[in-house]
Amino acid sequence: MNTVILQQPKRLIFGNGSSREAPAEFIRQGWKRLFVITSPQVAGMQAALFDGWRASSLVVEVCSAVDREPEIALFEQVLDAARAFRPDAVLGVGGGSPLDVSKLVAALYGPGQRIREVFGIGLLAGRALPLVCVATTAGTGADVSPNAILLDEAERLKKGVVSPHLVPDLAICDPELTCSMPPAVTAATGIDALVHCMEAYANKHAHPIVDVYALEGVRRIGRSIEASVRDGADRAARADVMLGALYGGLCLGPVNTAAVHALSYPLGGEYRIPHGVANSLLMPAVFRFNLPAMPERYADIALALGCASKGSAAATAEAGLIRLTEMSRTCGIPQRLRDVGVPEADLPRLSQEAMKVTRLLKNNPREVTAADAERIYREAF
Repeated sequence: MNTVILQQPKRLIFGNGSSREAPAEFIRQGWKRLFVITSPQVAGMQAALFDGWRASSLVVEVCSAVDREPEIALFEQVLDAARAFRPDAVLGVGGGSPLDVSKLVAALYGPGQRIREVFGIGLLAGRALPLVCVATTAGTGADVSPNAILLDEAERLKKGVVSPHLVPDLAICDPELTCSMPPAVTAATGIDALVHCMEAYANKHAHPIVDVYALEGVRRIGRSIEASVRDGADRAARADVMLGALYGGLCLGPVNTAAVHALSYPLGGEYRIPHGVANSLLMPAVFRFNLPAMPERYADIALALGCASKGSAAATAEAGLIRLTEMSRTCGIPQRLRDVGVPEADLPRLSQEAMKVTRLLKNNPREVTAADAERIYREAF
């Protein structure tokens, strides 16, 4: 059994309404000046939440500059704003983009390292400020993971920072905050979380401790994502998907993802395709490529998705692939790369870009060559 290291928040609160009770947590820690990093949409939808925090004698500065998947320049803009405010703690409120920016702002707030010096695994020297993550989507797992992703605009490629210093001091998971998400965002983020769980389970570095999180995440998201998309006010479904996303996030540190995510990064960097959509487009082709290497594990995933056993691991796994495609289609996610504006002529170059994401490709059940990557892109095209 290989060694595994779990890196989790010091304190994690899960439950409906938990975000409204957060001031007691902040005050207990002695945090009075809070720098909130979020998106314009979330800033509007959660204005009452922030006003409630202010009513508890907290000074809350809301920076709503994260209006897209962040690149280095946007991160540096937010970092400058945080330094001007001089907070006691940094709070990320929103989906993966605001949370990733908040993690890096808290880490790099002080003098010393710059962002381009810390891309990679274990290069971050420390974190300068306390960090709180409050997820308003059920998908990225950024609220509990040691990872943060930025787009390097010079190379047009997403790059990751992976460090235990990026795990927040406090994570607040309030399913009520996800009820305002539109169906398209619910679908894309939910599929992203599902892929986290599936790639952690079917992974060269899979571990029995993480398997528990991964399969339970698959079960919960698989049974509830369509209901969440269909009826955003379905609190039971919302809580199920958010808990599944939390489990997926807990998989990211010890095991992480693999080829679906590696091949999706160039799509986000080049065409700004939402991350969950890119994952959904690629997951059937990647999993079909991987299936011969781990048929039993893919069969377990199919069973967790609610498929019946088909007598053999390979046949059961194939049923799981059919279920994944049906789920994606029912949730309204585009089905082909051509549907989201990817030119066929770009596929060879995208394959070369994907090969740079070695920190994820090394986890894949099968080795992926550039030729393999191009075949996967073409199958998804």
